[in-house]
Amino acid sequence: MVKYLLFKYLRFDKSQPFITLSAILAFLGVSVGLMVLIIAMAIMNGFDKEFERKLFTMNYPITIISYMKGSIDDSDIAKLKEQFKELKFSPYISTQAIVKHGNKLEGGLLFGVNFDYEKQINSVVKEALSNTTPSGFEILLGKGIADDFALSLNEKVTMLFMQLSAGGLVSMPTMKRFNYVANFSSGLIAYDKAYSYTDVNALAKILGYESGRYDGIHIYSDNPKSDIVKLNQNLSPGQRAVGWWEQNGNFFSALELEKRALFIVLMLIILVASLNIISSLLMTVMNRRQEIALLLALGASKSEIKKSFFVQGVVIGGSGIIFGLILGLFGVWLLGSFDIVNLPADVYGSSKLPMELALSDLAMILIGAIVIVLLSSYYPAKKASNVDILTTLRNE
Repeated sequence: MVKYLLFKYLRFDKSQPFITLSAILAFLGVSVGLMVLIIAMAIMNGFDKEFERKLFTMNYPITIISYMKGSIDDSDIAKLKEQFKELKFSPYISTQAIVKHGNKLEGGLLFGVNFDYEKQINSVVKEALSNTTPSGFEILLGKGIADDFALSLNEKVTMLFMQLSAGGLVSMPTMKRFNYVANFSSGLIAYDKAYSYTDVNALAKILGYESGRYDGIHIYSDNPKSDIVKLNQNLSPGQRAVGWWEQNGNFFSALELEKRALFIVLMLIILVASLNIISSLLMTVMNRRQEIALLLALGASKSEIKKSFFVQGVVIGGSGIIFGLILGLFGVWLLGSFDIVNLPADVYGSSKLPMELALSDLAMILIGAIVIVLLSSYYPAKKASNVDILTTLRNE
């Protein structure tokens, strides 16, 4: 009986075309809502992962910092290399400095590193220095700074440091000319206009550091969240390991909150579409009251009637979910494979629209849609099973 009633009530009824139209609108509403939600979540997740990859590279998986400048030495590094053979280490010195070229000034952060070690843990630096390795007073600038100053390779730039040096009757900031030999592009303008790199020994001379002393250590790890715990247990007093996710915690918390808000808002599209399922089934129930009452009088059980209308709602909503899933996955593939949408790379870190659909997000979308469809189908089905047989047959 359930199968018979399902096909009977899903067929187009010329006398009541609006019922069929309402069912079609419910089907399309669920499909479009699910498609939009899948594509939107793929875009949000893609941006999250893209920013994460950029920040992961330029912030390093783990950084060991010290509360005192120059308090980390070669013996600390040798000890860590012995204890953690699977990790890669790159000690550094850092200082704030101003880049000067002509009449233009730009502030930023200058790192003194051993480029042989730095290339092993920083793919951006490795790519930028594929044909050269700075030594002495040579500098690697971010592309943002190099473009702003319109620099050509091997031009001289002046670096102004916070350290003061005697200059006649007054103290003046320490200044040193560097030879610009290469530039890097991280994909994020905030780093390309702020970071620059030079040889660690050259910067140590300028800042007055003893040879073999550093401010911190950049570390590459495949499992930073587990390795950071072990590192903190083996560091000397005054030293601490910090993960890249801790340095950018507020940023990723904001992205996660935005992602959840978007999920809730777009799920409301499916909720609104499911109202068409309710209205379609209720119109069917009201239009078929005599038939339902007659079936109940002839021996059909209320559970069979309820099941018939419930399955009808599930078929409408379920087919919409399946069609919406196909459209959504096709949309993700289409937008991810072709440059249909071009983005400003200096703002978003990539000119291509990042699309990355997580299985957990897809599962949440499907579960949410299925729950909404089931709830939308239950009330009209219950209403159909509660038709008063005697009253209906007497009056209608």
